[in-house]
Amino acid sequence: MSNRKSGILLHISSLPSPYGIGDFGPEAYKFADFLFNTKQGAWQVLPFSPTDPVFGNCPYNSISACACNTLFISPDLLAKEGYINKKDLASKPEFPKNKCDYSNAGLYKQKLFEAAYQKFKSRKINHDGFEKFCFENSYWLDDFSLFVFIKRNYKGKIWYEWPDSLKSRDKNVLSNITYEYKGELEKEKFLQYIFFRQWISLRNYCNNRNIKLIGDVPIYVCYDSVDVWKNHELFNLDESQKPVTVAGVPPDYFSATGQLWGNPVFRWDVLKNTNYKWWIDRIAHNLKLFDKIRIDHFRGFEGYWEVPAGETTAINGRWVKAEGADFFRVITEKFSDRPFIAEDLGVITDDVREVMKQFNLPGMRVLLFAFGDDNQDNPYLPRNFIENCVVYTGTHDNNTVKGWFKNEACQKEKERLFHYLGHKAGLKNVHLEFIRLAMESIADTVIFPMQDILGLGSESRMNKPSTTKGNWEWRLSPEQITKDIAGRLLKMTEICGRGKS
Repeated sequence: MSNRKSGILLHISSLPSPYGIGDFGPEAYKFADFLFNTKQGAWQVLPFSPTDPVFGNCPYNSISACACNTLFISPDLLAKEGYINKKDLASKPEFPKNKCDYSNAGLYKQKLFEAAYQKFKSRKINHDGFEKFCFENSYWLDDFSLFVFIKRNYKGKIWYEWPDSLKSRDKNVLSNITYEYKGELEKEKFLQYIFFRQWISLRNYCNNRNIKLIGDVPIYVCYDSVDVWKNHELFNLDESQKPVTVAGVPPDYFSATGQLWGNPVFRWDVLKNTNYKWWIDRIAHNLKLFDKIRIDHFRGFEGYWEVPAGETTAINGRWVKAEGADFFRVITEKFSDRPFIAEDLGVITDDVREVMKQFNLPGMRVLLFAFGDDNQDNPYLPRNFIENCVVYTGTHDNNTVKGWFKNEACQKEKERLFHYLGHKAGLKNVHLEFIRLAMESIADTVIFPMQDILGLGSESRMNKPSTTKGNWEWRLSPEQITKDIAGRLLKMTEICGRGKS
């Protein structure tokens, strides 16, 4: 029973905050206290990558695989650390409380960031720590700061449309920019440093309370990213450096036409010849931030769905073999404690299962998928769980349990659910029934989206795949965590043997 634990999925953006988006400030510590007081052993978040309004602020589409979203920097902590004055916070506009306002939060925080950087330069606050951070992270930080600066100066143009000398990364030209615009580049590095300081402080606070932090690593990167700009050879690009094929998934539960993600796919032969250095660096960086990482779209390491560039849906694609077994042989030798969770949802073949079994990697089980058919071997039915898996009521891509029950589940699905429970459930309590099913299961770890802990409906879902508007905006309000909700979660956690000793 010692490995049994439960936890909550809540992205940083969804935390309460007076600044238009969740951050690492006081409310983050209050949420950590809520986890501790209810004996939760894990806090899972979504990718920390910088987001872009062009991609609907999706954390799975970013300009960098290693850089972090500076919108999560807390103004309150900046003031506490002496980087800004409290009076700098006085001009805060009114932000909505129940959803993220990425645009206005960004505009407001940029002014604070400029003031913080100017004070850092003049007073050399924590300068030694900054220099150490820059040295240890130079392998990604130097190119990231260049990429952001150049992109800003070319009004957001994709790197492919930059002048040839920049597109091809002419060393002399980049050296001149680094020398001439040192201050601008240093500011970008400074903000990453501040993010790192604030997050590590919060992570330590959680770890000291036996709460593990679970991060999320997307398998792919955007074409318009520093990673592709710097590493053309790792991706399936043509001679002019444009994608030949792009990533997606075939038609499935989420979409009848599949999901066309549009990311360039890897050249696994080239990655293999480098002993997967780019991936090793990326994973090592994420493990500086988290205790464990969920690897998104795990089956893409064994075989991936590629679609010719220019297609408008993912229907006309094909499966291509990757390097799953060899890749994880190298990765698990490097990271011997194997701090990974494999996102193995969707069409999973025997070769993918064999890789997971060979390297003892826990997969995912989603209860919302358990009652769609009469198949008693359905892997999402609790009776078929194994210990080495992570159970979710739903993920960031699913509706909430209440939303599913009200708007998506047909009568047959509801009847199967009732039959499995041994009694009927209603809209008022169906989320609690799902939580109990997960808690009582044999699985070592169970994770619940905060929306399901609160019993919220479709209006509170985080993301609706294949849509571009209204996603990634949901936020928690402090008053939603009542004593009754906390007490009920604590009691169920203890009864099911998942509370920390």
